[in-house]
Amino acid sequence: MKLNILCIGDVVGRPGRRILAEKLAPLVKDREIDCVITNAENAAGGSGLTPQIYNKLLRYGVNLITLGDHAFKKKDIISILEATENIVRPLNFSESAAGKAAAFYKTSKGPTIAVVALIGRIFMKPADCPYTAIDKILPSLTQKADIIFVDFHAEATSEKLAAGFYLDGRISCVFGTHTHVVTADERILPKGTAYITDIGMTGPHDSILGRKAENVIKSFRTQMPYPFEIASGDVRLNAVLVTVDSQTKHAERIERIRIDADFKEEKSYDQDDGKPEYYNNF
Repeated sequence: MKLNILCIGDVVGRPGRRILAEKLAPLVKDREIDCVITNAENAAGGSGLTPQIYNKLLRYGVNLITLGDHAFKKKDIISILEATENIVRPLNFSESAAGKAAAFYKTSKGPTIAVVALIGRIFMKPADCPYTAIDKILPSLTQKADIIFVDFHAEATSEKLAAGFYLDGRISCVFGTHTHVVTADERILPKGTAYITDIGMTGPHDSILGRKAENVIKSFRTQMPYPFEIASGDVRLNAVLVTVDSQTKHAERIERIRIDADFKEEKSYDQDDGKPEYYNNF
């Protein structure tokens, strides 16, 4: 059985949410998508996720949600992380951190999809070893899920590539997030695992990583804090669509997808964002 799994890159603020609201359902229908995985760690005002926005994403058609280094920026999401099976924080955070090790979605065709988030250690805050963490969980995960995806949330290209080759043949896909810049290296690795270094960003691209450019430049030049407000122009959805054979667990195809918005976002925040995290914060 073939399954089509869509992985959506970092959703940034209200513009990223709006394009999901308008474009995701038609895309799922047109491309016969069986599962939608979305990195949503920047969905609330550009940093973190609130329960209100979590529920919105599910209404838009998202099935599984991954988080990264901003997982706990909005403390209200912790209760959701503890109680639900469809959202996951990085596995190689402390074992005492709130949240589940993996998220699961049973498709309408029958097979169950699992996603695990891992966080990198190069140019990132301290974290446990991602290799040890995934090795520890994979044996039990293969008993619960038919297809396994990993969101590797990291800064360094080399670190993501190393994870891809390390997991090649053991899971169906490794996709990178965090840099907000889409890469053109999608491929099927030698043992059957789909790979891309970074899916890119779903949000305003007339920006620096989704933020208005002027104050980001000021901050780099002066090393002083400035408000990093969400931009509004050139809103795009970036994703990859991966086709997996549920019997072999191998990926057969990976395709980059870009959808441009047909609106101009004027408002940066709404009440569901929670308190905006303005200063020097990507």
